[in-house]
Amino acid sequence: MRRGDKAQAEVTPLSLYLRRREFLALGAGSMVGARAVARVALASETELPRLTGVRNSPYSTEEEPTPYKDVTSYNNYYEFGTDKADPAAHAGSFRTRPWTVAFEGEIAKPQTVAIDELLSWFTLEERVYRMRCVEAWSMVIPWVGFPLADLVKRLAPTPKAEYVAFTSVFDPSQMPGQRRGTLNWPYVEGLRLDEAMHPLALLAVGLYGRVLPNQNGAPLRLVVPWKYGFKGIKAITKVRFVSKEPPTTWSRMAPSEYGFYANVNPAVDHPRWSQARERRIGEFFKRPTLPFNGYADQVAHLYDGMDLRRHY
Repeated sequence: MRRGDKAQAEVTPLSLYLRRREFLALGAGSMVGARAVARVALASETELPRLTGVRNSPYSTEEEPTPYKDVTSYNNYYEFGTDKADPAAHAGSFRTRPWTVAFEGEIAKPQTVAIDELLSWFTLEERVYRMRCVEAWSMVIPWVGFPLADLVKRLAPTPKAEYVAFTSVFDPSQMPGQRRGTLNWPYVEGLRLDEAMHPLALLAVGLYGRVLPNQNGAPLRLVVPWKYGFKGIKAITKVRFVSKEPPTTWSRMAPSEYGFYANVNPAVDHPRWSQARERRIGEFFKRPTLPFNGYADQVAHLYDGMDLRRHY
């Protein structure tokens, strides 16, 4: 059942909607707090190293990218706070070196690898992806990274591997949001193995041609453009290959609202808002939400025979 804004206010709970202050920055740079943070983010754009040897990808959309200042100042990253401006305000001193990623489970080559060695294995490419957040806002982001499938192949999953489980860093000393029980820490996510092997799935290490800013998930984050943004786990420290569907943070937190698959389906409303339309950050008017976030031609076959109202 579709519910309007008034109904949303009546339903809100979920810990008072996790204290979020929505309806911020609905126009281009309309939030005063976000403008202040954006100045910090813009300054860091020139300071962050430029990534070299990056090739263009055939998977990019031709849509106009969202400005860097918006991509880096309006974020969901609860480890640094629940307000959209909190990550840029609090993540600046987050340390991403030294950093290791552990690869475990049903693979032939379990190992723990330093992030810079990991990056040396792959050629980086830039992909301009549409990214949709579940609260009816979206961006177009030029990510830089490498295909998740390339990593999966290198690790050689065993026949028992059917899912890939991701774990984010747990470090309350650096992440003020983890000092509160807003979510069950650390953040965890997962994909089916065939989803992880799809050529659109990306492990991102940068955006706009530069090293990934801390507030956007440095040093390593997942990008799955046909799914809602909460699938894009940030600051990854462990990747485990498993035989059963792994738990995910938001499906544990609110199973009636967030499922394992998180495919963008505009025909199914979130219990507290409509999914049928979205507002692109920097635009005033909403636009229709596209099935699978506009990637239906590429990914719909992965879900043949599934009830996408039940497997949400």
